Amino acid sequence: MPVRTPRYLVPFHPKRVPHYFADVLVIGGGLAGLRAALSVPPELSVLVIAKDDLSQSNSAYAQGGIAGVLSPDDRLEDHVADTIAAGGGLCDESIVEGVIRESSERIRELISWGASFDRTGVRLSLAREGGHGRNRIAHARGDATGKEIMRAVTNRVVQAQHVETWEHTFALDLLTYEGSCRGALVWNPGHGKTLVWAKQTILATGGAGQLYRETTNPEVATGDGLAMAYRAGATLSDMEFMQFHPTVLYIAGSSRHLITEAMRGEGARLVDRNGHRFMPDYDPRGELAPRDVVAWAIVSQMQKTQYPNVYLDLTHLDGEWVRARFPGIAALCRDFDLDITQDRIPVRPGAHYMIGGVKVDAQGRTTLPGLWAAGEVTASGLHGANRLASNSLLEALVFGTRSGQGAAAKAAEMDDSLRGLPIENPAVEPGSEPLDLADIRNSLESLMWRNVGVRRDATGLTEAKENLERWCRYVLARQFFDPVGWELQNMLCAARLLTAAALARTETRGCHVRMDFPERHEIQPGQHVVFRRDEEA
Repeated sequence: MPVRTPRYLVPFHPKRVPHYFADVLVIGGGLAGLRAALSVPPELSVLVIAKDDLSQSNSAYAQGGIAGVLSPDDRLEDHVADTIAAGGGLCDESIVEGVIRESSERIRELISWGASFDRTGVRLSLAREGGHGRNRIAHARGDATGKEIMRAVTNRVVQAQHVETWEHTFALDLLTYEGSCRGALVWNPGHGKTLVWAKQTILATGGAGQLYRETTNPEVATGDGLAMAYRAGATLSDMEFMQFHPTVLYIAGSSRHLITEAMRGEGARLVDRNGHRFMPDYDPRGELAPRDVVAWAIVSQMQKTQYPNVYLDLTHLDGEWVRARFPGIAALCRDFDLDITQDRIPVRPGAHYMIGGVKVDAQGRTTLPGLWAAGEVTASGLHGANRLASNSLLEALVFGTRSGQGAAAKAAEMDDSLRGLPIENPAVEPGSEPLDLADIRNSLESLMWRNVGVRRDATGLTEAKENLERWCRYVLARQFFDPVGWELQNMLCAARLLTAAALARTETRGCHVRMDFPERHEIQPGQHVVFRRDEEA
């Protein structure tokens, strides 16, 4: 029995809910969404929808920095080459070159807006991370780059009188009419459901790390934008490529915390339970190999030593310098009675960055007219099969700028008489049996980590597919009335697409590792796994 994906999650009727009108609607309050809003000129109105506080996004949690060609010792061609090498043959080279060409302009723009990056004298302090051949990572407050960038950008958004922000507002579904996106249905605890009509809509909802039991992502990263876009009929691509960060703080019973890759760039070593430095056994680049290689090596070494984690060792580095360079991580580890200058840090991989997503062109246009997208929710062609460290904030800035400019230009051309449209969704019969949504979600996260994690094979993926389809059949058919149910439905939709894509790609490429297909195929440009919802299903 096929899984039926409903078009809209909840019942609504245009005569029974309030309406709101904006020239441009931005769904997502991370860096990509806010940068998009700032690209819209003041003569147009912008509404930004944020699921939580503006401080709660993957952008704000980024530690390492933002990559760009910022030094006379670096070249555009070198950054391009490093990005393509990490991407495993699936990068769009024209996208890579275009994004990196804009890098210095976008970063210096942040500085002009008040973002304070670390400096040595008057020059930016530039670090190196895995896969980079040069020192080109600009960082702020040691290991708090995302927070500093978001502080500066948020301040600028708050000062923009034409931009309105609704925090703690859940975007339920994109509204479509006659083949185009016309806005979104949203909900918040104060006003309930609201139909937001917009001339142009920008999707910037971030990633889906919460699909996995082990993740660096905040609680908001439940793949909502991926599921919304799929239900609305937009094309999704490269969903098999979930990047696992190699080093996540692993202390039983605690929440998981990212341990920045910049630590390895500054000389930290990976050792196993026996103190053996194992990365040179797997790759001549050692700890500076790309993330997919390091994550795979750590999982392999954990299996070899029959131990639940490995360790990051900084004890050979100058302690005073380490505390100054990584103040946030030092403080975090102190909470667990760890001194990073004297104690090894227990780490293991965790789901970190969704490389695939809504397919966009070079300007951020999706395949659905009226809908643009930027940031982690997209498959832009920049990352290929494996994202190069610190290219994510750069992508958010560049595609946020482009999608905002494109959406604004299109909105300015349109008739100014925005109006509500006869779109509605009827109620369905409620299920007779109560569902333990927390239990289903926990089971989903464990299943994805176990069967669709760092190492995959047909047996595990098929088991995951069967379980997900069974859960989807009875969970997606229901209509829930709060974010707990809606998030679970979105997670199931995204997980099902990710698993199906992982089954379809019968090779190992980038961060998609098939233990039963260890070799990489010869590939032709454009060989991607894509999905689009069948309107007749």
